[in-house]
Formats: sequence, C-alpha cells, structure tokens
Amino acid sequence: MKLFPNGDRIFEVVSRYDDLLTMEGRQGYEPGDTLALIVPFLVLHDISEADIANSAEMATLTGGAAELISSLRNSGWEVFCITTTYEQYAHLITSELGIPEGNVACTPFNLDRYRNLLCQEDTTLLQDMERDILAISDNDSLIKEGLDEFFWEKLPRTLFGRAIEEVKPVGGRRKVAALRDFCQRLNQPLSNWAVVGDSITDFRMLKEVDNAGGLAIAFNANQYALPYATMSLASTAISDLMPVLQAWQEGGREEVKKMVKAKEEAGGNEDRGNFHWLSDKREIYDVIALHKRIRNLVREEAGKLG
Repeated sequence: MKLFPNGDRIFEVVSRYDDLLTMEGRQGYEPGDTLALIVPFLVLHDISEADIANSAEMATLTGGAAELISSLRNSGWEVFCITTTYEQYAHLITSELGIPEGNVACTPFNLDRYRNLLCQEDTTLLQDMERDILAISDNDSLIKEGLDEFFWEKLPRTLFGRAIEEVKPVGGRRKVAALRDFCQRLNQPLSNWAVVGDSITDFRMLKEVDNAGGLAIAFNANQYALPYATMSLASTAISDLMPVLQAWQEGGREEVKKMVKAKEEAGGNEDRGNFHWLSDKREIYDVIALHKRIRNLVREEAGKLG
C-alpha cells in the first residue's frame, strides 16, 4: 500500500476496521480479511503481482529468523509457515528461510485478473472513499460507520464486490484450518505442536494449541494475541526461542514451564530474552506494555497494526 500516495495511512484505517469487525464478531468475517478489502485500492493505483513480489525481495528478515529455522531443521524439526500474507510475498520470504513451499499456507491472490474490472464510475467511487478514509482516520465510530456503508452497501454493487468475496485471506479460523491440515498430513495431534503468533489473526490458533496442551508462543505480540498464549517472548531476535523449543522437544510443556519461569525471574537483557509464562497469569498489562515497545522496534510502522 505504500507504493502509492497515502496508501500506508489508508491501510492503517482499513486494518483498524478489521480489528473492529473481528471484535464485533461479524458473521463470515475473519481477522486478516483486510487483504481482501484493500483489493480495489490496489487495482485503482495499478499495483501488480510483480510489485508485491518486488516488495518481498526488498524486505528484511526478523533478527535471528534464518538462524532459528536452520537450527530447527538441522535438529529434525518440520517447520511450517501459516501466514495471512499474499502468496507472491509469502513464497519469496519462506524460500529465503528454507521453508518448502508445500509447508506454507498463505493467501492465494490473482491480483492481475482483477485489474480489468475498473471503470470510470468505480474509479470515482474509490477516489471519493480514499478521501473519506483519510478524513476519519482517528475515530473508531466514524471508521465503522463509513466503511460499513462502503464495503457492504456500495462496493457490492460494483464488480469489485465479487473480487472481495473471492479473496480468502488465511487468518483467524482459516489459520486454524491450515494448521489442522498440517496436523493431518503429519498425523500429529495439536498437543504435539509449537506455534508462534503475534496478532489478531493468530489468536484463535494460539488458543486452540494452548487448550490442546501444545505450546502457543506469543512473539512481540499485541493485546489481541497475548491472552491466548502459553508463554511469550519479547525480543529483537526470534532465535532466543531456541532453548525453549529444545526444552519442548526434550521434556514437553512442563520442561518449558520450568525454563521460562526461571528466565522470567532472571529478567531479560533489555531488548533480548524477555520471557513470560502466561498460562496461569491473570494480569498481563506489564507484559503487553513490554511487547508493545519491542514490537515497535522490530516491526517499525507495522507494529501498531492488529
């Protein structure tokens, strides 16, 4: 979205709308469906699938990600990626990390097919909506009112209504479904899995794995994900998880609990190794504040998104 003027600001508003719809529990809506809602704006500004791939080629990896995944695979782990991201972006990033394409669940996206849908009348509608979005960017009630009318009343009367229905981002329940598909392929129950998530698109997956007795890890997470995790790590390097995952492999959840509680008592090293055992915590406001600070360090502008 930053490839066109004010695209980042428009995305922030639509992402906030995604949070509001998820918290409202709108029927048929999943967190992360933002990636369907922005399709008309991508088409309006002539963004292509090649542009998405080019963005992936310029992206930087989270600190320690390549090291962690390499160590896990060398230790006999099967590593998967379940991401809301468009396929053109996800496959380049996961390939760089050495994750096989068959181990990646992401959002199928035939953007170039939608680029012939735009007519002059729809162009005017979208341009007007962009101006409206920029004007209501900091007011939840106006965001909800204005975007409800646009996405569920006006847009369905255009050809873009069909496009939004067709794009099914892998978030929320669809992430859980993808994980269950991987479970079935490996014949491994949820209780044998360790998963890592950070946002509103992950909370259902974290909750399912934690409830099953698996290991649900919140990494630099926000307030939507942290309450559903077994444990958390706030750090500028995801490779700090390696000892915990080794403990999981050797002694399961109880061994991880002992290690994480010891690390929590010892405290982190500023922006590295801040662990918390969340499974029996009632108040996590301090944990949320810590994760917010380090999340913004690692994810920069994207840190404030749901």
